[in-house]
Amino acid sequence: MAEVYLMDGSVQTTHREVEGRVLITDFNSVPEEDGVRVHRQASQCDSHGTHMAGVVSGSDSGVARGVGVNLVRVLNCQGKGTVSGALAVDAVVVLLPFIGGFSRSLNAACRDLVAKGAVVVAAAGNYRDDACLYSPASEPEVITVGAVNSADQLMSQGAGGSNFGRCVDLFAPGDDIVSASSDCSTCFTSRMILSANQNVSPVQVLHMLLHYSISNTIDFLSLSDTHRLSTPNLVAAMPPANSTRVKAMSRCRLGEEMMSCRSSTPDGVHAGETITVNAGQMECVAYNDWGGKGVYAVARCCVTGGLQCQVHASPEPGRDAECVNQQHHLTGCTSRSTAGISSDSRPRRGDRKHCVAKDGVSSHAVCCHAPSLECHLLEKTSADKDQLEVSCPSGWTLTDCSAVSQGSVILWSVAKGNSCHVRSATGADGTAGIAVCCRVRPPPDQTATPQR
Repeated sequence: MAEVYLMDGSVQTTHREVEGRVLITDFNSVPEEDGVRVHRQASQCDSHGTHMAGVVSGSDSGVARGVGVNLVRVLNCQGKGTVSGALAVDAVVVLLPFIGGFSRSLNAACRDLVAKGAVVVAAAGNYRDDACLYSPASEPEVITVGAVNSADQLMSQGAGGSNFGRCVDLFAPGDDIVSASSDCSTCFTSRMILSANQNVSPVQVLHMLLHYSISNTIDFLSLSDTHRLSTPNLVAAMPPANSTRVKAMSRCRLGEEMMSCRSSTPDGVHAGETITVNAGQMECVAYNDWGGKGVYAVARCCVTGGLQCQVHASPEPGRDAECVNQQHHLTGCTSRSTAGISSDSRPRRGDRKHCVAKDGVSSHAVCCHAPSLECHLLEKTSADKDQLEVSCPSGWTLTDCSAVSQGSVILWSVAKGNSCHVRSATGADGTAGIAVCCRVRPPPDQTATPQR
């Protein structure tokens, strides 16, 4: 998750939305408030900074929930600061939710930050004026964002309103933003998720924002001809769930063992899945891929006396992953690709110990053992149907679902209840669904092996 530096006023760090996520840095360069009768009510000093921190990292309303926010205090309780107080701070993402008169030194500091790889986002300002007259909005290297209302029109605030002009890169919602408030520690309702791409340059971030923006929704008739032509008619929008960094995670409950982990997508586009261990507990992590429409992590969790599961990785991409202990049964296969290769892994047909994957794909075998545990592979082939279903018989539990094809494109394979469902683009070349079914062996008079 990208690190964020917020240059603002104070933040109510005990607020439920941001508690534990805001680090108050040692940097504190703020001027004294004007006048001797300024009532420095805590909520007034904290309100803007708390709101901004909640927009970024709030547990319910944040666009990057859980990200750490480093507060660099440069504004006093009246929202005023100095240029010298806002000079360069190294960071990954720097938010500058303030505006001032044109300043070459402040613009140069922002330019240096971008040159060092920081993504600098600046407010266009609320003077209903040309943003090029103000800093840091006028610096070409920063991402300058104006404000629109809920109807995607230029936001107005009394005699003021959002700045505009050629120095604005795009606009974003500026009112009715649900976030943390220092006056109400539980004033939040919305849940917004934006998964960040961590390894992109500032220019790439801007291009992504512009790419996903909605165009030609703002009415610029109130602007002069010059500003109407030079102001970009773009409103920032949430990108669809097709970022390569989008992932989903599921875990088993305490006392359960994870017997398999699979990624499931509506369109078959994904980058695979892995099983990680966090605080001694297995987690199933599924990854989306470019062009995907979202991803789900499906963990199959079971409880039985003495059940223990392990994960064994393939020695290198493209090689089989294997259950090395003869007492362990193969209960699931996972795979992960970072090279844009279709990453489905499956049990080797007719084998109960190995997981196979394509060249360039890393595979993992989930291997489990328990007294009287037995597992079998069930396979069903269809030469003329786009969909097929493989079900475990009564008394057996589905632990993994995968598919193999002679040439047709497999859209997805997913476990639903005790059945493995497979869909392919065409069944002309034959598609097979493979289900792993396990059970604790009953007494001899109740034994029945599933029919292959």
